[in-house]
Amino acid sequence: MRWNVFAGVLLVSAISARAQDTRFEPRGQQIPSPEYHVTGAPVAPGPAPSAPEIHAQWLADIQHWRTERRIRVGYDGSRYDMPVLRWTQSSFIQPQMMVEDRYFYDPRAGRYTVDRYLDDLQKRYGGIDAVLIWPTYPNMGIDNRNQHDMIRSMPGGIAGVRGMVSDFHRRGVRVFFPMMMWDQGTADIGKPWPVAIAELMSEIGADGINGDTQDGIPRAFPAAAEKIGHPLAFEPEAGCHDEAVAYNLLTWGQYQYPFIPLVDRYKWLEPRHMVNISDRWNREKTDDLQFAFFNGVGWESWENIWGIWNGITPRDAEATRRMSSIERELAPFLVSQDWEPSYPMLRYGVFASRWPLGGRTAWTIVNRNSYSVTGPQIDVPVREGMRYFDLYHGLELVRERRGDRVVLSFALEPGGFGALLATTGAPDSGMTAFMGKMKSMTARSLEGFSPKWVELPQQIVPIESTLVPAAAPAGMVRIPAGTFLFRSRGIEIEGSNDIGVDVQHSWEDSPRRYHEHMIALKPFWIDRFPVTNEQFKRFLDSSKYRPGDRTNFLLDWRKGTYPEGWSNRPVTWVALEDARAYAAWSGKRLPHEWEWQYAAQGDDGRVYPWGNTWDTAAVPVPDSSRAMRGPDPVDAHPSGASPFGVMDLVGNVWQMTDEFVDEHTRAGILKGGSYYRPRGSMWYFPQAHRLEEHGKLLLMAPSYDRSGTVGFRCVQDAGE
Repeated sequence: MRWNVFAGVLLVSAISARAQDTRFEPRGQQIPSPEYHVTGAPVAPGPAPSAPEIHAQWLADIQHWRTERRIRVGYDGSRYDMPVLRWTQSSFIQPQMMVEDRYFYDPRAGRYTVDRYLDDLQKRYGGIDAVLIWPTYPNMGIDNRNQHDMIRSMPGGIAGVRGMVSDFHRRGVRVFFPMMMWDQGTADIGKPWPVAIAELMSEIGADGINGDTQDGIPRAFPAAAEKIGHPLAFEPEAGCHDEAVAYNLLTWGQYQYPFIPLVDRYKWLEPRHMVNISDRWNREKTDDLQFAFFNGVGWESWENIWGIWNGITPRDAEATRRMSSIERELAPFLVSQDWEPSYPMLRYGVFASRWPLGGRTAWTIVNRNSYSVTGPQIDVPVREGMRYFDLYHGLELVRERRGDRVVLSFALEPGGFGALLATTGAPDSGMTAFMGKMKSMTARSLEGFSPKWVELPQQIVPIESTLVPAAAPAGMVRIPAGTFLFRSRGIEIEGSNDIGVDVQHSWEDSPRRYHEHMIALKPFWIDRFPVTNEQFKRFLDSSKYRPGDRTNFLLDWRKGTYPEGWSNRPVTWVALEDARAYAAWSGKRLPHEWEWQYAAQGDDGRVYPWGNTWDTAAVPVPDSSRAMRGPDPVDAHPSGASPFGVMDLVGNVWQMTDEFVDEHTRAGILKGGSYYRPRGSMWYFPQAHRLEEHGKLLLMAPSYDRSGTVGFRCVQDAGE
C-alpha cells in the first residue's frame, strides 16, 4: 500500500534463489537482464559473442532457474485454469480508487456515479480492467470501526455497495477491496479472517482482494472463498514467495528501473500471472508503462493517493491508452509459456519480448532512448508465407530478406512503444479493425502530448457570517479582535512536503503541508464547550431535523435519545452536514481553523491551551481498547482551559472546522485530537493534540464520515 519497506522479505527471496545454478538469480521481484547493450563496458580480448549468443545463454540460464524453482516449491498452476478467475490474466490497468473521490459518489444526489468515474478514465487514458476500491486508510482508526465496518459505512450499506459493484461489472470492470492484516486495534472482526473476508466479499459481489503490506496472501484465504462458492483473486502488495504464485494470481510490482528492462520474477515463473506495477508518487510514468509492456503485465494507474492528487500527464495518459489497447488485443499471446524476454534487437536502447502462440508470434517493444529510432529494428528467421504487421502504427511491414533472415524496419518514438505480429495469410477481421484503430490513434506522435505535471488546485468552502447578537449569547466566550500569526501543519502520514499534500488556503498558490499567515481577526463568540448530546437533542426536538442519509447517525443513541449519564458529553456520530444544520438552527456557524486555534492558543504561540507542557490532568485518560468507552463530560477537565477560558479543546473529541475541496476530493479539517488511540499499527489516523497541528479527514458521505470521536463547537460573529 505505502512504502517499499520489505527489504527483508526481498533478501530472503534472494537467498532462497542462491541454491540455483544460475548467473542471473532474481533480485527481489526482478531478474537481471542479459549482459549486452551495456555502455562503457570493458572489452575482453578475443572475439566478442553476438547479442543472439548472449541472449541464448541468458535465456537458457533463467529457463533452468524456472524449471528447478518450480520443482523446489512443488508448483501447481491449476488455479490459473479456473474459468471464474481467468479474467485476471488480462487485467492490465487497475487504479486504486479512494471512495472519497468525487467522481465516484455524489453526496448531494445521494448516489454512486460509477459511470462518471469510468467515463473520465476512458476519455483520459483508455479505461480500466479492474478497480481497487479503497474505503479504509487514512481515515481508519479515527474510531474503532474496523476495515469491514468501513465498507458497511459506505452509502446504502451492504445493499448500496453491492449495487455499486454491479455497476462496475456492467461496464466490464472487476472489483477489488483491500485487506489490512495490521488492523488489530479496532473492533474485533469476530471470526477467522479468511472466513470474514470471503463472506463479506461474497455478500457484495467483489472479485478480488488486495493484500495491503502483505508479502503473499496465505492459502487459507483463497481456500475459504472457494469453500463458500465465491472464488476470489488475491493480489499481495509486496510480492510473495514462489510457492504462493500458485494461489496469488496477481501481485503488485514495486520495481527498480535501470535502462535495460528487467524481467518480473513471478511472471517468469508463471506467464499467466498478472502484475500491476505500482509507482504512485512518481510524476512521470514512462518507466512504469515500458516495464509493464516489456513484461506483458499491467499498471496501477493510481492518481488519488490518500486524497493527494498525482494526476497522470497528458503524455502518459496517451501512452497508457496505446500500450493498454495493444495488451488487451494481444492478451492471449501475453500468457505464452514460450515467452522470450529481451529478444535481440538491432538498435541500441530498444528492447523486446517475443510471445509465440500457435503459428503466430507477437512482440512487445520499448524504446528506452530519449530520441526516436527509425529504420531496421529486428531480424527474424525466414519463414515462407509469413507476413509482418506493425500493430502500433496499424500497417503491414515490408520484408527485407538478408540470407536466411528477414529484416523489419519501423519507427519508434522517444520513450515509446512498438508491437509486431507475425502471421501467415491475412489477419482476421478483428485484427484488421484493431489495426485501423491503432493507425488512427498513433497518427499524432506522443511528443504532441504535454509531459508537464500540474498540481490540482483546492478551494476552501466559504463560511457565511452570522448575525451579531444583541446581547452576550449564553454559554459562549467573547474572543477579542487581534492580529494572529496562524501556524498550522497537516499530520498526514504520507506525502512528505510535496506540493499537493494537505490543503490550500486562500493566501497560498498550491496545497502544502505547512501553513503560516498573519491574520487580522475580527471579534467573535465561541462556545465555551463542544456541543453536547443534550443540546443536540433540543435541536432535534425543535427543528425535527432528520438527515437524508441516516446510517451511523447518533450511533450511540438508543430510541431517539442519548445514553443515561451522557447529557453533558460531546455529541458524536454527526457528519459535517449535521453540524452545519445545528449551527444554522442556533444562529451560529462552524469556526474557521484559525478562529478555533486563536481561541485555544491566544497570541503567545503556546503548544496546548494550558501552556507548553503536556498535562495528563487536562485531558481524558487515553482509551486504546477495541471498544470505545465514549468521551468524557465537557467540563471534566477545567485545567485544560485556554487563555480566553474556552474549555475541552484537546484530547476529548476532534472538532470540525473548515472544509476544502478540489476536483476529486473533499476534506474536513479537524482540531484537538481525541481520547481514542487504537494500538497495533502506525497506519491508524494519527492524533493532533498540539494546537499548531490539524487532522485532515477525507469526506465521502454522511454515513461514512460520521465518527464516534468527532464532535464540534460553534461560533458567532461579534460587534466591534
